[in-house]
Amino acid sequence: MKVSKETVDRLAELSRLEFSETEKDQIRNDLEKIVGFVEKLSELPVDNVEPLVYMSEEQNVTRADVPQQVMGLEEALKNAPRKDSDYIRVPKVLEKKD
Repeated sequence: MKVSKETVDRLAELSRLEFSETEKDQIRNDLEKIVGFVEKLSELPVDNVEPLVYMSEEQNVTRADVPQQVMGLEEALKNAPRKDSDYIRVPKVLEKKD
């Protein structure tokens, strides 16, 4: 299948990217190769093939989620670089916008 210059221009517009003419030609060639590969895959006989849901037959082995206290408040605050009574102080991560 041929990919037109207009298709590449539309993709560039939708993705908010700018390309030179040389880059557009290269992208068009790459897209034609990708479409050709997908068209080649459509030739495979997959009528009796089950969809692949998992890559292996293995199942996740997880432990039971049992709530427990592993570290006490005093022990956690002991290692904190900055603390305020019962809380660990952290730097601000959000800035006000005017």
